[in-house]
Amino acid sequence: MEHSTEFLELVSEVMPRVREVSVSEAIMRKNSGATLIDVREDNEFATAHAAGARHMGRGVIERDIVQTFPDKDAELILYCGGGFRSALATDNLQKMGYRNVWSMAGGWHAWEESGSPIEQDG
Repeated sequence: MEHSTEFLELVSEVMPRVREVSVSEAIMRKNSGATLIDVREDNEFATAHAAGARHMGRGVIERDIVQTFPDKDAELILYCGGGFRSALATDNLQKMGYRNVWSMAGGWHAWEESGSPIEQDG
């Protein structure tokens, strides 16, 4: 997908505040208790997603996160298609007081390319 200059500028603005993990580090952290959250759209998640990931779409995560994860120290790893939407969501969760939130570098594309386990709905 071709992103607009404005969107890329917005992502560039938040990146210095966002901590990223690689796919392999995300898997390691997930195996140690971190929660992997897919912030893509419903249809993207339904098509395929990282094994064991929970879905909280980018449009609702800020609204629903506190009820779902009231512990602001919970380790959360967010991913999207390529790492941009998850970076924006990670930045917002940090602003909401979450102290242990990460964005997975490369997103779903990196997960898929690495051959890591996936699940499909249906």
